[in-house]
Amino acid sequence: MKILYATTLALALAACAEAPVQAPPAVPMADSFRDVPPGWSAASDKAPMLPADWWKMYADPQLDQLQQQLIDNSPDLASALARYRQAQAATGVLRSAQSPTLGASLNSQRIRQSDLKPLRGATSPAEYNSGTLEFDLGYEVDLWGRISKQVSAGVAQERAANADLAAARLSLQTQLADTLLALRGADADLKLLRETEVAYKRQADLITQRHNGGTASGLDLARAETQLESTRSQLRQRQAQRNTQEHAIAALVGANAASFTVAPMDSNAFVTPAVPLGLPSQLLQRRPDIAAAALRVAAASDQVGVARTALFPSLTLNAAAGYQSSDFDKFARASNLFWAVGPTLAVSLLDGGRRKAQIAGAEAQLDEAGQRYRSVVLTAFQQVSDQLSLLTNYDEAAKSDHLAATAAKRALDLAQKRYDEGAASYLEVVTAQTAYLQSARSELDLTTRYRQAGVQLVKAIGGGWTEG
Repeated sequence: MKILYATTLALALAACAEAPVQAPPAVPMADSFRDVPPGWSAASDKAPMLPADWWKMYADPQLDQLQQQLIDNSPDLASALARYRQAQAATGVLRSAQSPTLGASLNSQRIRQSDLKPLRGATSPAEYNSGTLEFDLGYEVDLWGRISKQVSAGVAQERAANADLAAARLSLQTQLADTLLALRGADADLKLLRETEVAYKRQADLITQRHNGGTASGLDLARAETQLESTRSQLRQRQAQRNTQEHAIAALVGANAASFTVAPMDSNAFVTPAVPLGLPSQLLQRRPDIAAAALRVAAASDQVGVARTALFPSLTLNAAAGYQSSDFDKFARASNLFWAVGPTLAVSLLDGGRRKAQIAGAEAQLDEAGQRYRSVVLTAFQQVSDQLSLLTNYDEAAKSDHLAATAAKRALDLAQKRYDEGAASYLEVVTAQTAYLQSARSELDLTTRYRQAGVQLVKAIGGGWTEG
């Protein structure tokens, strides 16, 4: 009766241990994004989500092929998937505590007793057999919600791991697109440098002929040779950069860099579509890393509840049954049957403050998870704002760069004409050549960075991820 009374009292007090799951901390929210690029739609709550295969917006068959290869072969993506499967398995382990446990044991022994064994009966044999077949059934009653909270925390961690997988996939996909854009920019730069090398070689040959004929000075020849060799050096350096970018793509898609190649393509064929912008508040639902951080706050909140339940008693229902005999030939007889059944109510009366310290530690972990959530959200807004600012300002800078390159080409043509007419020194030509090459390369570089900012914006708004 005492155990029954204690059990009833425990069930009545169970609600006292329940604690609501704590929501993530609030983060300051803006009404809209600033620096939206010209021609783009302003942020709207009706903005469509990006598709899961967002890279197809760029209409690039080579990018499509590489993205599929990344999904199929990337070791980093496979590692993230394995971590998610680990989280699934861990949740399964936690769920198992909600079910009864059944165990079985079979013991068979030949025993020799000591002649001087205390309390040994006079008729007790010195040697005898002992056989036991026992089944044990146990079930812990979840009085305070400890088990359910552990399962809830495990489910939240599993969902967070799934969001981590999505974040890893998106990060790898945007890294691949970004690196391919850098490689395309290198191809365009290499094309310009090769054309420039041919032009400088032709110019150097002409100056050499004039120098041999006595109509050009050695200084003009030295300047022409300097321009040519300097361009050749820049060409080789850019080729090295292009090779490392190709190797990086190989590693991303799970290929061997020694045999992997990416064929050069016209960079002008790569489009930069306008990315649909949702409202800043919608960013909380669009990014997998934010979802993962929020889920870890929920898991940490559940763990606080788990730590608090340690202050209350635990109730376990136990049952055991089986056969026990010293005669193996007559083992499975009804007379050899034994059983035991009854609840166990246990509570820790003195632990030196261990449980209070565990609660304090769980609450500190909850605070940490909350601050991490705030950090992830604030970083997300920073990343979106950064990429929008880059796109807006790069767009304006590109116009100026194009005008500068056009003016530099016109200045080069005029300087070359003046030199051919004998109205200017070759230094004027060299200066114009240097200015034009720098302006043209700057325009190509800015175009690449603008396109990369577009890809990074896709990552910043969460790609095409939706929580399943």
